[in-house]
Amino acid sequence: MIKTLLHYINVNRWRLVRLGKNNFLIYCSVFVGLIAGLGAVLLKYLVHFMEDLSRRISLHLPFHFIYIFLPALGILLTVAYQHLINRDQIQKGIGTLIYIIKRKKANVKFNNVYSHLITSSLTVGFGGSSGLEAPIVSTGAAIGSNTGRFFKLSSYHKTVLMAAGASAGIAAVFNSPIAGVLFSLEILLGEMSISTFIPLLIASATGVVVAKALYSRQLFHLVTEGWVMAALPFYILLGLLSGWVAIYISKTAEKLEKGIFKKQNRYVRAVLGGLILGIIILIFPPMLGEGYHYLQECLNGNIGVLKEESLFAPLLEHPWVMAGFIAALVFMKIIAAGITLGSGGNGGTFAPTMFTGAFLGLFVAYVVNQTGLVHLNTSNFIAVGMAGALSGVLHAPLTAIFLIAEITGGYVLFIPLMIVSAIAYIISRLSNPHNMYWHDLIHEKHVYPGQDDQMLNSIQLNKVINRNFVPLDKNQPVSELYKLLASTNENVFAVLDADQQLKGVLWLDEMRKVLYDPALPADATIGDVMAIPPAIIDYEQSAQDVMQLFDTIDAWRLPVTHNNKFIGFISKSALLNQYRDAMVKQHKQADLFNQA
Repeated sequence: MIKTLLHYINVNRWRLVRLGKNNFLIYCSVFVGLIAGLGAVLLKYLVHFMEDLSRRISLHLPFHFIYIFLPALGILLTVAYQHLINRDQIQKGIGTLIYIIKRKKANVKFNNVYSHLITSSLTVGFGGSSGLEAPIVSTGAAIGSNTGRFFKLSSYHKTVLMAAGASAGIAAVFNSPIAGVLFSLEILLGEMSISTFIPLLIASATGVVVAKALYSRQLFHLVTEGWVMAALPFYILLGLLSGWVAIYISKTAEKLEKGIFKKQNRYVRAVLGGLILGIIILIFPPMLGEGYHYLQECLNGNIGVLKEESLFAPLLEHPWVMAGFIAALVFMKIIAAGITLGSGGNGGTFAPTMFTGAFLGLFVAYVVNQTGLVHLNTSNFIAVGMAGALSGVLHAPLTAIFLIAEITGGYVLFIPLMIVSAIAYIISRLSNPHNMYWHDLIHEKHVYPGQDDQMLNSIQLNKVINRNFVPLDKNQPVSELYKLLASTNENVFAVLDADQQLKGVLWLDEMRKVLYDPALPADATIGDVMAIPPAIIDYEQSAQDVMQLFDTIDAWRLPVTHNNKFIGFISKSALLNQYRDAMVKQHKQADLFNQA
């Protein structure tokens, strides 16, 4: 139906004639920002509705024992939806988005536009200890990608719209337009140019406007008069601790998110993981959901909120027991998040990282204040701790600094934010040069930052295959080859059998000495002088894989087969020429002032 409608309206021809490619990209950015903003608002309302429902249910049971079962219910419903309705088509995680940009020409499956909203609201709404940031980023990216696919835009433009959707999602969730843009530039794209910055900025601003219009509640509110020089040594200490905690978060999340109870089926895994999570929440109530309620109360100076709903409320009256409880929260949040995701729930580690950093900052300030050496502003250390943890885990210091500054209104804390974020980033980089998303991509999917995968994969391998080859039979006498050389300019020959299967090759440059060697027997055959190629390219391989193969074996021409039959040769020079043409084309597409 849609295809028929487009056939009559011919919307693509109209928009090319009337608007031009790059002007149209700006309009698409507004649309993507609008829909992503609506998605973020809808997700917030769904989660808060379910959280309120969970809390009302818990009030009717002693010690809130319902918390043991609610997370299991949410994860079980999430798994059931993914299995029975979504058919496992959902694409989870920010690392997956990077992979799609790098290797899948920015094509995100349409179901991701709504699947993340449903599954993450079930997981987090019923108490799953994860965040909503990764799902809303995935939702925004899916909106951008599918908008580009609908209008048949290029891979480059789809990538920009994916990043625009992600920026709008982050901006709408946190009411932080600058951080939304920086997140996409630092995490998803890994580069910055005017051609990408403007659409991201427009989408991000649009997302924030939509969120403010429909959902006026501010995520965090920080009241501070600034920072004092006496606190500087302790901010440096917080930066060091944040770096080490970031390493702990990355390693713990990596192990747990890959799955727990792997020998069990998905439903048993969901129930067992959910029950373990429920027990953790019963012992540590701040683990429930995102944990932002407790975080905001602590920002307000109400540390006593940690005693609420706790089985150990009387013990927490003692300051040093409270300090130990806060320290336990620092280490337990990422474990709870890992169990949530590893048992089948949908969410992200963005919010758990912020939570961990916040309570690390609270721990430092609280312990120092108990010693009486100096009085530290706990709210400041909570805010700065969030930035330190994010910077260390994401390897994105700019995103961390501006995100915390925007969501807390704490621009007066810029210097401490910069110091702590920088120290945490350096320490984390010393342990692992790549963030947690790139670490998995590099080691499991062999995708590396800095590679121009998109331009390489835009090259059609079929266009660089030289099919004008001269076939030889290994039983042919070498004397016939001399006659052939006089009538052709080819310098490489394929040795084939009767079924067109490759048996070997003759590299003329390498075989020249052998062919003209007086010691070569008069009855020598092609099979005696042919060589086995160092590698064979399959017709289905991507241009990225082929280029990597050329670099690995240091070759300049390789044979290509399709269904085990030889079809031609590919030269590295031909591939580089196509790459140059693709680069020129992308630079033209990226020029916002080029109306062609």
